[in-house]
Amino acid sequence: MNKFISIIGAGESGIGAAILAKKNSYNVFVSDNNKIKTNYREVLIKNRIDFEEGGHSFEKILKSNIIIKSPGIPNDNELIKIINKYDLNLISEIEFAYRFTRAKIIAITGTNGKTTTSLITYKILKDAGFNVCIAGNIGNSFSHAISKKDYDIVVLEVSSFQLDNIAEFSPFISVLLNITPDHLDRYNNDFENYLKSKLNITLNQTTKDFLIYNDDDTSFKDLKTQAKKIPISIAKKPFDDGGYYKNNKININLNNRTMTIEKLALNGSHNIFNSMAAAMVARVFEVSDDVIRKSLIDFENIEHRLEYVITVHGIDFINDSKATNVNAAWYAVESMNKSFVWILGGVDKGNDYTELIKVAKEKKIKAIICLGPNNKKIKASFKNIVDLIEDAKDMNEAVKKSYNIASSGDAVLLSPACASFDLFENYEHRGSEFKKMVRSL
Repeated sequence: MNKFISIIGAGESGIGAAILAKKNSYNVFVSDNNKIKTNYREVLIKNRIDFEEGGHSFEKILKSNIIIKSPGIPNDNELIKIINKYDLNLISEIEFAYRFTRAKIIAITGTNGKTTTSLITYKILKDAGFNVCIAGNIGNSFSHAISKKDYDIVVLEVSSFQLDNIAEFSPFISVLLNITPDHLDRYNNDFENYLKSKLNITLNQTTKDFLIYNDDDTSFKDLKTQAKKIPISIAKKPFDDGGYYKNNKININLNNRTMTIEKLALNGSHNIFNSMAAAMVARVFEVSDDVIRKSLIDFENIEHRLEYVITVHGIDFINDSKATNVNAAWYAVESMNKSFVWILGGVDKGNDYTELIKVAKEKKIKAIICLGPNNKKIKASFKNIVDLIEDAKDMNEAVKKSYNIASSGDAVLLSPACASFDLFENYEHRGSEFKKMVRSL
């Protein structure tokens, strides 16, 4: 039988799926409604993979045995609606990749903290000597990673979009960090739909698997799974099997073994939680206490997430461009222990600033610099909290205004709580521009 597979979208996940499909003797066709990036087009040509760009050949795609949808393509896309109408075999890229590996999968999701937790987990397991890679929503796609090499363990950062079209995907360990409203425009502005997608991470798990979850998050109070449930908390009582934070120590209890962790490389309550989740994963794999502790001390934070940039005339500049939603920005503001100027704004994804207002009241915020063209909602939300709120048309103006307002001993925090697509290509571009402008002061 001629196995014909169509892949919708030619980004990292689509290209990775195409390479993996070709390796496994599929007849592959890649279709992108937009222009394909040069580097990805070259990969397709090199691997002799048929593709099109600037539109979709509907008839050809609809004859496919399998159709893979890249996570960035919404379900209300015209082609996707037709595929669903005819009940064709539509799957996600992680579902496809899962079928071609024997590696134990650690899948990590949540509205915030996914990347940091994934990186810490990877570092601990790597330091412990495991044959492990990190992929998914960070670095190479799952498909791309396993097409190059066989691994014993794969640490996957997964988004709700990647979990939307799974059938058999079943991690050995699933990690649920937190759920707060985000990307609701993709889920008919219904939080329950978004939550359901996140919970797909444990849909196919069995009694031989593990589910590490945030017991402080009320969204998980009725969590149903066949996997062994391991709660972690920074706010509740100790668990016999679980992780908790007490007396400035992380406590990890599992299978009648207990360890405590006092020193961490990263500050802030969110990073305590992320480190706890990663340590619990490591404990499932029976990594030694010494390796876990050392890895947590040595870990270096990711770029664009509460990243210290430079101090200029006594003013600390902090790049938190990865904070593309309200909850992520909340963690950044909560971690500030000095007076600061806050650069905020971008593409509002239906933001509710209530929780940010609460934490802002507790902090010394000298001013808010609104980045982007439409800041009415931000101004209305914070006008009774912060005396000075100004607009900035671009990052250069935002940095200069912040610098002129701040004094020695203060900080300038870029934590936008919004998407970046109004002025920048992505949050990485936004953060890089911030650092560039800061270093030019």
